[in-house]
Amino acid sequence: MTNSSSSVPTMDLSDNDVAAIDRLRQLYMRLKKELGRVIIGQNDVIERLAICMFARGHGLLMGVPGLAKTLLVSKLAETMSLDFSRIQFTPDLMPMDITGTDILQDNAEGRREFTFVRGPVFANIVLADEINRAPPKTQAAMLEAMQEQKVTVVGKTFKLDSPFFVLATQNPVEQEGTYPLPEAQLDRFMFLIELDYPSEEEEIQIARTTTGAALPELEHLMTAAEIIEHQQLVRRVPVPDHIYQYAARLVRKTRPRGTSAPAWLKPLVAWGAGPRAVQFLILGAKARAALHGSYMVRLEDIQEVAVPVLTHRVITTFAAQAEGLDAKQIVKRLISETIEEQSR
Repeated sequence: MTNSSSSVPTMDLSDNDVAAIDRLRQLYMRLKKELGRVIIGQNDVIERLAICMFARGHGLLMGVPGLAKTLLVSKLAETMSLDFSRIQFTPDLMPMDITGTDILQDNAEGRREFTFVRGPVFANIVLADEINRAPPKTQAAMLEAMQEQKVTVVGKTFKLDSPFFVLATQNPVEQEGTYPLPEAQLDRFMFLIELDYPSEEEEIQIARTTTGAALPELEHLMTAAEIIEHQQLVRRVPVPDHIYQYAARLVRKTRPRGTSAPAWLKPLVAWGAGPRAVQFLILGAKARAALHGSYMVRLEDIQEVAVPVLTHRVITTFAAQAEGLDAKQIVKRLISETIEEQSR
């Protein structure tokens, strides 16, 4: 665990930024404690959600039903004093069901005119539940909002409020009747956040917490304006040159047609990660460093965010599937090998 003592190098940070990082670390500790009142376990998931939010990224939550994904996201919004909206994606969902549309209404003067009615995407935190169940044109409307932070309806553009954070879920078990997100759309998500079953002890505690009285209301820890300030602070966290080199080297190793890829990887990977992966590695490492009270990015910050950044960007071949290897295992091996190279 990183400490926040004045002896830690601060590189180019101002005294105000150093103090702001200390405050952010304390807020993050309070956030984990507050969410822990209703969310049992899932500490890694909470950290990755926080990293995504403060890095201005979006997350793709992967997990079977019943793992409290909706509860986690709604309670995160509650502690942050943010507007929360949940969209259940279905095969008949249309783009205007997300973005909103013009409707004909009578104005104060008795004349009829079109008025834009906002859709559920106009919120600070949007849970796109089972995003792969909606047709591609509806997915595209959601992804435009994610990328551009705006929506276009009948030729008019409407800007979304800041901060804007999308969490989309997918069920890894039930894939019948779904529209899998293409690789180019998956690349828009900063993190792939996987939720696993709780331990036996955690499952007992979940039963005790959720089958009794109503869940407690959580303390409001931040405002929207404060979150935006923290997002700007994360961008100012310094990154040493060797960290940039490490991030680029790691991403380039995932590309089977490149000269950097190890020989064992080439028959197992069809496509590797693009330049956006390097950007998200650096941003994720900056956010993690700040949340842990570090005044600059360290190698361990990159290594901790590498799996959620790279896993959904590495497309495996049939040969890998035949050997029982998935993208996550390949990414972990690459990280391990790159660590060894860095230590030489």
